[in-house]
Amino acid sequence: MTHILMVFSPHPDDAEFYAGGTIAKLIQEGAKAYIVIATDGRVGSFEQDSQTLAQIRAEEARQAAKVLGAEAPILLGYPDMGLDRIPPGVLREQFIRLIRQMQPDIVIAEDPFTGYEVHPDHRAVAWAASDAVNYSRLPLMHPEHLAQGLHPHFVAEKYFYTDQSDGSTVIDISHTMDIKLAALAEHKSQVKFLVEGVLQEARQAGIDPKAFVGDVLTDPMNAFAWAMQNQASQVGQRINVQYGEAFRYARFHPIVEGLIKP
Repeated sequence: MTHILMVFSPHPDDAEFYAGGTIAKLIQEGAKAYIVIATDGRVGSFEQDSQTLAQIRAEEARQAAKVLGAEAPILLGYPDMGLDRIPPGVLREQFIRLIRQMQPDIVIAEDPFTGYEVHPDHRAVAWAASDAVNYSRLPLMHPEHLAQGLHPHFVAEKYFYTDQSDGSTVIDISHTMDIKLAALAEHKSQVKFLVEGVLQEARQAGIDPKAFVGDVLTDPMNAFAWAMQNQASQVGQRINVQYGEAFRYARFHPIVEGLIKP
């Protein structure tokens, strides 16, 4: 039986950044994966104009999904940095609708209970995804869906990514770390943007990054891959594997969990 995986991502690179190794691993194990990207990522550049960047990032997302082995991404197209401006409940309804359409067995999303998320798009997607996976099973949540042929659906497994030092469940991605990095490499605009952002902050703080990491910073992708491998290595050490990704794993309602666990 083929499992269905759905990933809710605020921006075109977030799925690969936080869970790329796990997504690739689940796909290798037979899952069919759908990545839902809420925004167009039009803010993340020091060089491109917004319209051009949005087009670039959509294509990068499509190429990255191919590298992972996922289906073509579902692009909702909201403006980057704009999810806090849409009416409450709109994103939640869209996520519930998608869950009822695709009927995933597994959902990956950001943990809404992380206490240090500075990006409003991340916070909005985290809460909407959490609400959706918990309430898509209730027939009286958006009963208009039933009239459209969409039935309530219970998502059996939920993986909420958070700060990698906090997740209670670590997934071994030692054999898919190379796929994660290859998928991230497709997000060329963001790799360059993120590395340049770090360098700008360092310069403004009077810090020379090369004093800490050497010449790896001369190539943005090498620098990014070094950082990703270092982070994944630290997480992997928690379960004695080479590379890992950390999540808060949830299956049933806490009350049910209490009944089924001794």
